[in-house]
Amino acid sequence: MAPKASRFRLKGPVAAKAPSVSQSEPSALLLAPDLSSQAVGALLCRYGFVDVKRADDNLQAMAGEPRPRLLLASILKDLLDGISTTADPDQALNHWEQFLREGINRVQLFEYLRGSPRILHLLCSVFGNSPNLAQTMIRDRSLVYWLGEEHVMTRRPSRRTLATDLAGILVNLTTEELRLEALRRFKRREMLRIGIRDLLRRADVEDTIRTLSELASVLVQAAYKVVEDNLRRQYGRPRHRDSKGRWVETGFAVMAMGKLGGGELNFSSDVDLIYVYASDEGETTGTGARPGVSAISNEEYFEYMARGLTQALADVTHEGYVFRVDLRLRAEGTVGRLARSIQDYERYYHTRGQVWERMALLKAWPIAGSAEVGKAFLRKVRSFVFGASRDSALDVARADILDQVKSIKTMINTKMAERKQEQRNVKLGIGGIREIEFVVQTVQILCGARLPTICDRSTLGALARFCRHGLLSTRERAALSQSYVFLRDVEHKLQMVHDLQTHALPQDDAELARCAVRLGYSEGDRAHALKRFLTDYRRHTALVNRVFRTLVETPERSPLLRCGLLAERRRRRSQDRR
Repeated sequence: MAPKASRFRLKGPVAAKAPSVSQSEPSALLLAPDLSSQAVGALLCRYGFVDVKRADDNLQAMAGEPRPRLLLASILKDLLDGISTTADPDQALNHWEQFLREGINRVQLFEYLRGSPRILHLLCSVFGNSPNLAQTMIRDRSLVYWLGEEHVMTRRPSRRTLATDLAGILVNLTTEELRLEALRRFKRREMLRIGIRDLLRRADVEDTIRTLSELASVLVQAAYKVVEDNLRRQYGRPRHRDSKGRWVETGFAVMAMGKLGGGELNFSSDVDLIYVYASDEGETTGTGARPGVSAISNEEYFEYMARGLTQALADVTHEGYVFRVDLRLRAEGTVGRLARSIQDYERYYHTRGQVWERMALLKAWPIAGSAEVGKAFLRKVRSFVFGASRDSALDVARADILDQVKSIKTMINTKMAERKQEQRNVKLGIGGIREIEFVVQTVQILCGARLPTICDRSTLGALARFCRHGLLSTRERAALSQSYVFLRDVEHKLQMVHDLQTHALPQDDAELARCAVRLGYSEGDRAHALKRFLTDYRRHTALVNRVFRTLVETPERSPLLRCGLLAERRRRRSQDRR
C-alpha cells in the first residue's frame, strides 16, 4: 500500500525551476502544495478514480523527491489520460506505485517515458487491464526497455524466431535445472509480449492464438530435449528392430491435442498432450549409459520420458511454470501408462475408442520429438476417426454419432446449470465455444471420409473449407467465424486478468463492465459499454446455439450435412464422367 499522501513543497533551486501551475491542471497534484482535498478529488474523479484518497497517496509515493517529481509532473496528464481508458484506473495507479518502488531509477525512467509516449501508454494499458501482466513488469522492470526495442511490439514473432531466440539463451546453460528455469523466464517474457499486443489490438484473435500455440510448441520441444539429454546420459538410447530386422533408434513423439493441436491455444490454458513412441519391442543401449546401469525396456524408458517431461513443464518454481499439462486425452484417460506405442494406441482405439476420442483426434498433431513417429500415429488412427470404409462414415453411423454428441452436450449443460453458468460460461455454456467446436468436429467425422479436404485442425480453417465445398454459404461462414472470434476474444480477456483458466463471465456488473472495456467497448459511459457488450454476447451465442441444435436435433434441416451429401454426389458424378 502506498504511504499516506502529504502535499509536497519544492524548495531551493528545484523550486526555482518548477513551472507555475493552475490548480485545474493535473500537475497541480504533484506541484501545488496548498491544493485542497476538494480540488484533489475534483481532479482525480475526472480520470475515473473511485478511491481518490488512495489514488492521491499513490501519486505522492510515485513522485518522491523533487527531481523525479518534476519529471513525473511533466508526463502526468498523459499518464492519467492513459489510465482513464483502462478497465480499472484505481488498480492501474496501484500498479504504477508498485512498479516505482525501490530498485528503479525514477529519473531515468521518467525521462525515457517523456521521450516515448508509446511506452507510457503501453504501461498504462498493462497496469489498468491485467494484474497478471502488471506483476510480470513489476517483477522484471528492465522489460520496459525491451518492449521499447524495434519490432518487439510491431511484429508477431514466428515459430522459427522464437526457437532461435530460445536456443541462444540455452546454449551456455549446462544443467537441467538452469535450462528449465530459462524456459520459464522465456515463457513469461513472451506471454507479456503476446498479451500486450492483444490488449492494444496490434494483434487480432487469430494472431494471438497462433502465437500462443507456436510459443507452446517451441517450449515443449525445448523441455523434451532437456529431459531426453538427461535420460540418455543415464540409460543410453532406446532401439528396436525394424521390419527388416535391423536395429534402429526408437522415436518418441509429443502429440498436441485440443486447442494446442489446432494451433488455437488460450491465453491461460493447459496443454493437452499424448505421448507415443514407435515400438514396445527393444531396449536401451549405447555409450551414453552410466557405468553399472543396466539396459531398460523401451516401455520403461518412455514412461520415464513421459513423467519427466510432464514434470519439467508443470513444476512450479520461483520462476513460475512452463505449462500446466493435461494428459486425460490419452488412452484410458486418467489411468494406465502415460506413454504408449503406436501399435498399442491402434489396438485401443479400434477396440475401445469412443466418439469423443474420434473428435479429439481431429486436432492431433506432433509438436515435439520425432515428426515421423507422430505422422505414423496419425496414419494409424485415421480409419478409427473417419470409419473403416468410405461409405460407413455418413450412411451407417450418422444417427449414433449425432446422438452421442447431443448426449455429451446435455451432460455439459446439466453441469453448467448446477453452477448457474449456462448463460455465462463462454466455453461450455449455451451457444459457447464448445458448441462451435462440436459442429465443426461432427461434420468432419461424418463427411471427412467422403470429402477429406474439408478437414482442418483449426476451427476457423475448417469453417473456411466448409464454405469452399458448399457446406456453408459465405454469409453463414462469416457469421460463425465472427462468433467464434468474438467468444475467443472474451475468453482471453477473462483469462489475462489473473492468468487463471476461467471461462465464466463475472456476475458483478462493475467487473463485467471492466471486461467490456478490455474488449474495446470504451465509451465514457461504462453502463452503455456493458449494455453493448451483453447485446453482442447474446447475439453471438444465440447464433451458435441455433446452428448446433439444428445439426444434432434436426440434421435433415442442417445445410452442413445436406450439402455434404450433395457435394459428395457431385464429386462422384464428376469422377464417373472422367
